[in-house]
Amino acid sequence: MKLTKTLALAGMLTALPALALAQDEAAPPLATDEFVWIMNSLLFLIGGFLVFFMAAGFAMLEGGLVRSKNVTMQMTKNVGLFSLAAIFYWLIGYNLMYPLGDWAIEGWFSGLFPAWAVLEPVGVTLAEADDASYASTGSDYIFQLMFCAATASIVSGALAERIKLWPFLIFTIVLTGFIYPLTASWQWGGGWLSEAGFSDFAGSTVVHACGAAAALAGAIVLGPRKGKYDKDGKVHPMPGSNLALATLGMFILWLGWFGFNGGSQLAMGSVGDVADVSRIFSNTNMAAASGAVAALILTQVMYGKVDLTMVLNGALAGLVSITAEPLAPSLFLAGIIGAVGGVIVVLTVPMLDKFKIDDVVGAIPVHGFAGIWGTFAVVLTGTSSVGPQILGMVGIIGASFVLSLIVWLILKAVMGIRVDEESEVNGLDTSELGMEAYPEFSRGGSA
Repeated sequence: MKLTKTLALAGMLTALPALALAQDEAAPPLATDEFVWIMNSLLFLIGGFLVFFMAAGFAMLEGGLVRSKNVTMQMTKNVGLFSLAAIFYWLIGYNLMYPLGDWAIEGWFSGLFPAWAVLEPVGVTLAEADDASYASTGSDYIFQLMFCAATASIVSGALAERIKLWPFLIFTIVLTGFIYPLTASWQWGGGWLSEAGFSDFAGSTVVHACGAAAALAGAIVLGPRKGKYDKDGKVHPMPGSNLALATLGMFILWLGWFGFNGGSQLAMGSVGDVADVSRIFSNTNMAAASGAVAALILTQVMYGKVDLTMVLNGALAGLVSITAEPLAPSLFLAGIIGAVGGVIVVLTVPMLDKFKIDDVVGAIPVHGFAGIWGTFAVVLTGTSSVGPQILGMVGIIGASFVLSLIVWLILKAVMGIRVDEESEVNGLDTSELGMEAYPEFSRGGSA
């Protein structure tokens, strides 16, 4: 009996490979067009809500790095800028960035007169989808919107503590509705920079340096905070209100960056795509960690003590630096790219102070100088060459700065962009909004 069972089992084991082969031949392939479309759409949706969470990160970082009398204003600006970005990217920006239809004007100003974004119909089938080989329009739209809003968040922190609310929000409309979508279309909309060979995987220049250029133009027109610099150029530190909150903001941004870079793979329908997304996650994390450690060590060496605000910005600079090419580098090279970003922040924050350019949260060094470095570092991976990278940086940063400068000057002339001296001294929370983030503190602890 035992022998019979053994022979039967052996026969079954022998037949298993043939049975499996027959099942494989009968089963449909995994990567059908529908499967790829679904997975790509899912990647955009996951990446989109991760990048959305970065809005909270920007708000917390800024709220921690400004003084307590200006925290409510920063929260209001962050809610306002994101909401306005959502409306005007729908109304103008999305189809300006991705020109569609016969109305598009070819060349540098491709899509200057766009229509508003339109989603696919309810219950769309693959045959009815706008792009059956890519992803749902809604998933692509929401993912790209988050990048647009992040650009405006960069400006918010740099100009904190002295700018009026409504001029800032009007500038946000122009930035998210026109300036960012226009310059981004040159690369991601199939424009002239894309044709020239410029490479920016997830936006070190397209998003981050663009926002930094807009912030730099605003900081120049707006001027520094009262008391920041004396007549001899000496810098008077103005410590933030809550470094714990700022640290939370940094970690939220770090988390959101996995969606920022990982989602920019733009595909999750194959084994190779998913492996590449995991590679992007790993390189992104390595760059952030290396940027933080580089800033930690360098501030200890330069100042004799570690500066937490520099460490926070070092991590963010590492993230910005790797954003231009998070896929191609090895973990070692990703670490080097991120570490250089951390060093750049520590060195360029005081450089701005020498020019009396007051950037409250260090947004221009983090997103601008580190963004330039990250875009140039693409050359190290062999993905692009020096010429196209320089062309892309000059084109996008130059256009963003000039267009933003024009808008800031117009706003200054028409309605004024800076609060009066008394309001600045008392704080924008009470003077502009009539409410405080920490009312108990101003009342001496009373209820």
